[in-house]
Amino acid sequence: MKKHILITGATGMVGKALLKALIDDGYTISVLSRKPIKLSGIQVHHWDVYRQKITPNCLDGVDTIVHLAGENIATKKWTKERKEQLIDSRVRSTELLYKTIRETPNQVKDMISASAVGYYGDCGDEILTENRENGYGFLAQCCEEWEDAVDQGEQLGLRVVKIRTGFILKHNEGGLAAMDKPIRFFVGAPLGDGQQMVPWIHYQDITEIYKEAISNPNMRGAYNACAPSPVSNLNLTKSIAQVLKRPVWPVSVPETVLTAILGEMSSVALMSTNTSAQKLLDTGYTFKYTQLDHALKDIYKS
Repeated sequence: MKKHILITGATGMVGKALLKALIDDGYTISVLSRKPIKLSGIQVHHWDVYRQKITPNCLDGVDTIVHLAGENIATKKWTKERKEQLIDSRVRSTELLYKTIRETPNQVKDMISASAVGYYGDCGDEILTENRENGYGFLAQCCEEWEDAVDQGEQLGLRVVKIRTGFILKHNEGGLAAMDKPIRFFVGAPLGDGQQMVPWIHYQDITEIYKEAISNPNMRGAYNACAPSPVSNLNLTKSIAQVLKRPVWPVSVPETVLTAILGEMSSVALMSTNTSAQKLLDTGYTFKYTQLDHALKDIYKS
């Protein structure tokens, strides 16, 4: 019998693709949403993370929680207030889920949570495995507090899996949409020195990795959800330009310019994260897209 899965963040980039894939596979799905939304054939429950309120019966029949909720890291400048929102939306939402598990009858066994490769901070060319200690900077702090909150599920007897996601490639969405826009208008250029490593992943693979985490009882702990072949920002820029048949400027956008425009949030584009996918490969997972050119050609084929 297929599991009953409760998804938070179901309207985000990963959530939408995963929701469709799980429905196609015959899973029973419920959704937790901050806003009143209607999804055909799906029970939608409501929650308010900041007021710590939630539909009391949202866990009825649920076996697995897939926790994707969290404020978008790159849509607003990182003021003090925004930083608090970014952390609270992840930590307090997790705390509310665990509070609900403790206080209401349920059969939840698994917590599959999003995380991010920002956990490692800026590490240059160092190959990063999941055993690498937490790094420095706001993204690393945010991810550390996020994962610490998620790990509390182990005290409730849950199987906890944390998916440390990299740069997701999806047409007209997320970081790729922001990156290919200047390229389309003939002003594409690498950022900073262009040598920072970008751990990319095709959106179909990230969807399949979540499905694997749901179905594979041997998966526990953190996993780098990135293709086995990270590339530099320069090579990523050139590859996108090649698929779009556009040139790339021979000069890069200086770090000082990015910092002046984006402030501390420029670290999202400038940090180097050379992740290893070996732990995920050891589970038996097979990537559909291991080469960047293949992934980009699929995304832009229409």
